[in-house]
Amino acid sequence: MQVSAQITYPAAPEAVFAMLTDEAFLAQVCTATGAVRHEVAVVLADGGARVTTRRELPTDQVPDFVRRFVGDTLTVVRADTWAAAGADGSRRGEMAVEIAGAPVRLTGTLALTPDGATTVEDVDGDLKASVPLVGGKVEKATEPAIRSGLRKEEQLGKAWLAR
Repeated sequence: MQVSAQITYPAAPEAVFAMLTDEAFLAQVCTATGAVRHEVAVVLADGGARVTTRRELPTDQVPDFVRRFVGDTLTVVRADTWAAAGADGSRRGEMAVEIAGAPVRLTGTLALTPDGATTVEDVDGDLKASVPLVGGKVEKATEPAIRSGLRKEEQLGKAWLAR
């Protein structure tokens, strides 16, 4: 299942990249998306970055058939790898999101592109649930949570950049 989003931030790409690699911002996103516990790690190297978040989330809002796979909480690990900036400040990256103990994975690409006084972040991913017979149901049940998380990150990001 394809999952795509486009977010426009009111700042230059270097400010957006700084935000997306700021441990305090990432911790705020983890908390705002309902994590009961979280870990954040950022490694900056060669003009790029590797950003990893691990969130433990309650499963009280997920369908029962999904809860059977993961229990009362689920651990979501997201790893984003960003390349160095291009001459215009644009960046490309890759992301991988996994749910520990569940055969669900989102992989895809990230892009930051300058657009006048703003920056557009494009997120394009492929959500796969490798579960015989019910994989499609799991994907459909997981997709709204992913979109909600992206909307929350957008909301927090715009507020962060406005400071």
